[in-house]
Amino acid sequence: MKSGVVSVNGVGISTTKRRWRGFVIAVLGLVFLSMLVPLVFLIGFHHAFHSSPSSSGSGFPSQQQTSLDDRAVGAYESHHYSNYNTMDPERVGKQDLGTSFHIGINGSITKGHPENHVDKNVQKASPERYNVNINSPMALNQGDESEVLCELRFGSYCLWRREYKVAIIDSMVKKLKDRLFVARAYFPSIAKLPAHEKLSKELKQNIQDFERMLTEATTDAELPPHVENKLLKMEAAIAKAKSIPVNCNNVDKKFRQLVDLTEDEANFHTKQSAFLYKLAVHTMPKSLHCLSMRLTVAHFQNPSVGLDDSVTEKFVDPDMYHYVMFSNNVLASSVAINSTVLHAKESKKLVFHVLTDRQNFFAMKLWFIRNTFKKASIQVLNFEDYNTIPGLSLSEEFRVTYQVAKLPKMHYKTNYISLFSHSHYFLPEIFKTLDKIVVLDDDVIVQQDLSALWRLNMGKMVNGAAEFCAVRLGQLDNYLGNINFNRTSCAWMSGLNVINLTSWRKLNLSEKFQTMVQEFRREGRLLEAAASRASLLTFQDLVYALDETWVRSGLGHEYGLDVQSFKNSAVLHYSGNMKPWLELGIPKYKSLWLKFINREDQFLSDCNVIP
Repeated sequence: MKSGVVSVNGVGISTTKRRWRGFVIAVLGLVFLSMLVPLVFLIGFHHAFHSSPSSSGSGFPSQQQTSLDDRAVGAYESHHYSNYNTMDPERVGKQDLGTSFHIGINGSITKGHPENHVDKNVQKASPERYNVNINSPMALNQGDESEVLCELRFGSYCLWRREYKVAIIDSMVKKLKDRLFVARAYFPSIAKLPAHEKLSKELKQNIQDFERMLTEATTDAELPPHVENKLLKMEAAIAKAKSIPVNCNNVDKKFRQLVDLTEDEANFHTKQSAFLYKLAVHTMPKSLHCLSMRLTVAHFQNPSVGLDDSVTEKFVDPDMYHYVMFSNNVLASSVAINSTVLHAKESKKLVFHVLTDRQNFFAMKLWFIRNTFKKASIQVLNFEDYNTIPGLSLSEEFRVTYQVAKLPKMHYKTNYISLFSHSHYFLPEIFKTLDKIVVLDDDVIVQQDLSALWRLNMGKMVNGAAEFCAVRLGQLDNYLGNINFNRTSCAWMSGLNVINLTSWRKLNLSEKFQTMVQEFRREGRLLEAAASRASLLTFQDLVYALDETWVRSGLGHEYGLDVQSFKNSAVLHYSGNMKPWLELGIPKYKSLWLKFINREDQFLSDCNVIP
């Protein structure tokens, strides 16, 4: 045939060849696609795996951080010691009585979470009411991130944890847990390989042995004998498993699950430790509670003798040196008074007025009758007799975290601002015959004679106080509300305050304070939270800045202070959580406080107060 087409049984050979050619092309296309799709998937997975913002430095994405339990991060930093005897976790977390200030580089502050200014990708903590935060987030150095986050969330707990960090113990138990972790990750993949059934059984047996040992032992001393042999067998089995080609995805998935479980456990223990730390620093120690109760019982068993008229006259004599202290802690107030008297040149001119609550009134009264302080006179007053608001509120303390301007980025400093509570604004009404007083907090000790304070010429100023100029009121404008104030004014501190009661009455500052408190309370804030804001504003442009040699604060928070550097300070203020009468107090500063305790008193021995 001229056409060149051969016909076999009526079907053209050229037609058959074209059909086979199309079939081969289709098969090759399917093979190519079957190789391309997994390749694209693996490349995309690898890219997502390494570029994920949640990935940790070890190559595995870290678990999403669990939001902090309210019980662990209660914002209330005030030291109302006797009110915490019935404390429970829910109360600690839900107290709406305090504030954390977080001040940024540019001073911009907004309400929100303490972590907002750290990293947008970081899981936010539980909300702390009345928190103040910066608007713009800041980049964190990878090496500093964990420490910065810890201090922002848990405050001085992080400092305490670093100070008391101990060397790793029970290293064998930790090594067993590590090998068990790896064996569990490889076992599912090895078990799916029929050719390695023997290795699978070996791994399973080793895992069961390790689990049994770790269930019965938590320390190296509790481990059974020949544990080293079992460890060697496990390591040999793991080495074999690593040498066998397995599906990496399965191992990776198992590792992630184990990492997540481990991080969950670590996060839980961190929050639990921070909560227990907060509970410890906010709770009246058992020994001090015993002291107050025994003194109260002793007072009613043997009614104390009344004061003579000559001593009573000193309480209203404006020519005496009058010191006022708000306290419900018998031992703390005694140490503050004793240190003041011991360094006074004329102790007979000193008059101390201790204002306490009804619960501790009789204990305080008996203590200061039993103990003499040279020729100083001491008057114990029940504050609730002068105040319609039940209870006594002490100076409020608030944690402030800010960046040090002169140092490189990411260098943060934490300090505590101590302010008057609403109880302090009854002073002009309580001491109507006095023109000038010195207010001491009960967490101070005095190292020099304070008589020079009575010769200070404060002019028109009302409150002589130490200023904290690392934080200015302009940085707290969103926190303080829509009220006109001097943005350049420094925050001032309680602890040692010289008060001109004459100017106070003339300017009617108590009424001004109460007005601001009512305005803040209309915004839904509790009394203590409103009082802290009003205290910052009541004395604006009326604070006389005391020389820095008068007061050294931070002894209840800062570990790195040089003891020699503040020996010349007149007053040492244990501002912060770690008060010197607590077991958590900073040891190298506690010795300065302990030397003013009257160790001969029988009540102290009976209650094991003396360490």
